[in-house]
Amino acid sequence: MRMHSPATQAALRSLPLVLCMLTFSAIPAAAQDMAPQKVGGASTFDATPGISGNDAATGRRRLSTLTVVPEDFSTLKLSPGFLLTMEVYDVPELSSDLRIDANGDVTIPMVGRVHVAGGTVTQAAATIAQRLRDGKIINDPQVNLNIAQYAGLNVTVLGEVHSPGRMELLAAHNLSDVIALAGGVTQFAGKTIEISHQPGVTPRQQLIHYSRSNDDEILLETSVLPGDTITVERAGIVYVLGGVNRPGGYLMQEDGDLNVTQALSLAFGTDMQAAVGSMRLIRKMPDGKVEELPIPYRDIVKGKVAPPRLQAEDVIYVPISKTRTVLGAGLLATAAQAAVYVH
Repeated sequence: MRMHSPATQAALRSLPLVLCMLTFSAIPAAAQDMAPQKVGGASTFDATPGISGNDAATGRRRLSTLTVVPEDFSTLKLSPGFLLTMEVYDVPELSSDLRIDANGDVTIPMVGRVHVAGGTVTQAAATIAQRLRDGKIINDPQVNLNIAQYAGLNVTVLGEVHSPGRMELLAAHNLSDVIALAGGVTQFAGKTIEISHQPGVTPRQQLIHYSRSNDDEILLETSVLPGDTITVERAGIVYVLGGVNRPGGYLMQEDGDLNVTQALSLAFGTDMQAAVGSMRLIRKMPDGKVEELPIPYRDIVKGKVAPPRLQAEDVIYVPISKTRTVLGAGLLATAAQAAVYVH
């Protein structure tokens, strides 16, 4: 057996330790190459370190970056302003970035203008592949399209919602979802929602009548398009003034239907000094004139006649005994200053 010198034996004994240290020192460098890079709010692993997301051969941007896919991506319709990235398999010279112009077209080398607006990404890729095939440029083209930039499509929600304003809407959604994105309706919301569509959509104006007291599915069945303006109307108000226990204005909520008896109940009924025989309904007509209608309260209580149905801005005035009755336009002005109660 060959014998080594003491110095050589010491070096051989330290060799495993040196190899171990070299192995551990290499791990951080490898981990650094595979570390997730933060791009646009999402993390992605770059499969080719040192190229910064560009293809080494062509210098084009690779689609390896993970981005957040919109919830409505599957039904997203392309429109002017979108930027598409096209990759044609095994034909890198045809790969390019395509901006959809105002006419909804993209311009492709050796193909020309191709109309893609109004269709999905899958449909646009099929259309481009067909044009390549028809032009005998490629026999069996495999086209891959991705959206690099979205156009600024918004919907505006106004009126009685908790968070009115503009919000991004890339594809059609039902009205219930859009109202939910606006924080839902407020306690002052009525039963009418107006939708104003962009030019080219028929009809331009759409009125939706719904009921919050029932499971009304009309909100789920109504479609809202990007660019629409939604206005949630406020509930109508009726006023009960004079000899009642809580005079004020009351919202015509739920189904928006209120009669005289219900309005008096909301006002906690008439007080002991009320002259119920002289009760009046004050109504402002479309031409601006004021109409005064007697309310047969005693016959209503006895069930002889049905209580009159009220309209928004109606005023029920209950005179007080031995007090001068003030009706007409002056009473309407008084109603405008009354407190409004939510029931």
